[in-house]
Amino acid sequence: MNTFVLQLDEKAVQDMIHKLGSYRVQNSNAYVRFAAKFKETTILIYTSGKVVFQGKNISEAAHTLGFQAEPAHQDEQSSKNLSLIGSDEVGNGSYFGGLAVVASFVRPSDYPFLKGLGVDDSKNLTDSKIRQIAPLLEEKIPHKALLLTPQKYNQVVGPKHRHNAVSVKVAMHNQAIFLLLQEGITPDKIVIDAFTSFNNYQKYVKHEVNRFSNPISLEEKAEGKYLAVAVSSIIARKLFLDNLAALSQEIGFNLPSGASSQSDKTASQILKAYGEDGLRRTAKLHFKNTEKAYQLLK
Repeated sequence: MNTFVLQLDEKAVQDMIHKLGSYRVQNSNAYVRFAAKFKETTILIYTSGKVVFQGKNISEAAHTLGFQAEPAHQDEQSSKNLSLIGSDEVGNGSYFGGLAVVASFVRPSDYPFLKGLGVDDSKNLTDSKIRQIAPLLEEKIPHKALLLTPQKYNQVVGPKHRHNAVSVKVAMHNQAIFLLLQEGITPDKIVIDAFTSFNNYQKYVKHEVNRFSNPISLEEKAEGKYLAVAVSSIIARKLFLDNLAALSQEIGFNLPSGASSQSDKTASQILKAYGEDGLRRTAKLHFKNTEKAYQLLK
């Protein structure tokens, strides 16, 4: 999603609210003073005076309101002078293993170090490479890493539980970023690798206790655009792999990553050996693999 951010004084904010009065929409974010939908662009005015444009026609909307915007996605070249918090998750698509979310803070001065290590989207790196460079990143780059184990995941995600597969990621990304900000970090921009729409994210984050006023940007394939998100993807991948290995040793089966037919077969073997409690400790039960595993036992 394209994003354009302004910082306005009170007079300019009042003027914008007056112009957008007939386009006002509801927004539950406690830090959003005013929200509008204008020319297919969502405009959020925060209590801090920051104004965030997000959507399809940012340039047109901003120009109509008297501002000049360049809404194109900020890639590494255009964001090289910015300090960024980037957040990413790993394990969401894997039946076995937990869900790892990491938020990292990368400054322009970190770029040579990261480039020298060959930092890239974790999906473009081998697990061996990830295990090699992740500890160096953990030592050098300020970050917050959260792991939701399968057992805890099954206690909070699914029918009759507090979260669904999307809202739990919103909660974890929000918490990881919140913890970084609590350390006094002041990023120029916060980017989350998009896993849902901006409006959907806002719908779920309003239920979180630990909130922050900084604007966020959800961008698809952000791990390939921003080194901060790439760092988080690598650290999160290592955290997920370590958890998968520990669970494999604990249960006595080699737990595969992903959600393929191999996962179904392994799950059926665990069911036969330990019953559903074995899956509850190692897998995300709401996946269809659970039903397929039971079918294999018949």
